[in-house]
Amino acid sequence: MHNFVILTINPGSTSTKIAVFENETELFSQSVEHTSTDLESFLTVNEQFEFRKKTVQKILSAHRFDLNRLTAVVGRGGLLPPIDAGGYRINQAMKELILSGQLSPHAANLGALLAAAIAEPLGIPAFIYDAVSSDEMADVARLTGFPEIHRKSLCHVLNSKAMGRKYASEMGTSYEKLNLIIAHLGGGISISAHKQGRIIDVIADDSGPFSPERSGGVPLLALVELIYEKNYQKAELLKKIRGLGGLKAHLGTGDIRVIEKRILSGDRRAKQVYEAQAYQIAKGIGEMAAVLKGDINGIILTGGMAYSEKLTTMIKAYIAFLAPVKCLPGENEMEALALGGLRLLRGEEEPRIYR
Repeated sequence: MHNFVILTINPGSTSTKIAVFENETELFSQSVEHTSTDLESFLTVNEQFEFRKKTVQKILSAHRFDLNRLTAVVGRGGLLPPIDAGGYRINQAMKELILSGQLSPHAANLGALLAAAIAEPLGIPAFIYDAVSSDEMADVARLTGFPEIHRKSLCHVLNSKAMGRKYASEMGTSYEKLNLIIAHLGGGISISAHKQGRIIDVIADDSGPFSPERSGGVPLLALVELIYEKNYQKAELLKKIRGLGGLKAHLGTGDIRVIEKRILSGDRRAKQVYEAQAYQIAKGIGEMAAVLKGDINGIILTGGMAYSEKLTTMIKAYIAFLAPVKCLPGENEMEALALGGLRLLRGEEEPRIYR
């Protein structure tokens, strides 16, 4: 079998993560956390490019890794205009759009630029895989009661699809032959319906269960009243929705390990809020069960919170009647990028062309 060595790069809002894989085996990985002081001098995300590039180079140098061993580089896909899921070879059109500043600002947009910057001098391919903005949603799922507002396919695409493939492999079949519901339980929660390899509907982190730091969906009339009553400014309200909502708003912390200890010590309020989160996650899974018309081969709980036996047991109590439930905890993003790149290099998938 051919030996492929792949570098994966995942820029986050306050971190830069890299990993090197030889075929399916991780050789090493490292995450560098960036302080507000590190980033405050950059007016835009794109201005962080050289800083992030040097961070990647320093990590590789610290591990004394010979770049000439690389076969390909795979970067995290950012908030490009809606595209099909899967792998794309990074080309000039993609780079120019990212550099134009037209995209919604997110550090993940730098994934393609960083991958290309490392790969091009080596004469090897650079890819993105399962970008954040991947969109396979059915048209019927897009409409809302406001003609001005359409639902968008925004979920944890990279990890969700990777866990779908992992589950299928364990079942001795392919992801493209299964109907799955996948709940990514992290700082934000998304739930997605996967029909034979495509994500046909999603519950995004702003429209479903509340999570450790995000409000999830809330009653609209009450929200409108609250905005006018408190005279919230846009930035302040967005922070309540993402960052200061959910468990953190109710209990002062989004760390479920701390909350579980409080429950054990008799904190009734912590118990009530924790159970409400599990209840809402289960409701979201039930909603996606309707999308698949009950034809479900499996339900997967993934993300960091899926490590919690307490939380997953609560969720299973509500949904076990729908289909077999499997816990595949963790973020798994670096592995997902590497395995996607590996499929492209092995010819198991054709890289798409970004236009």
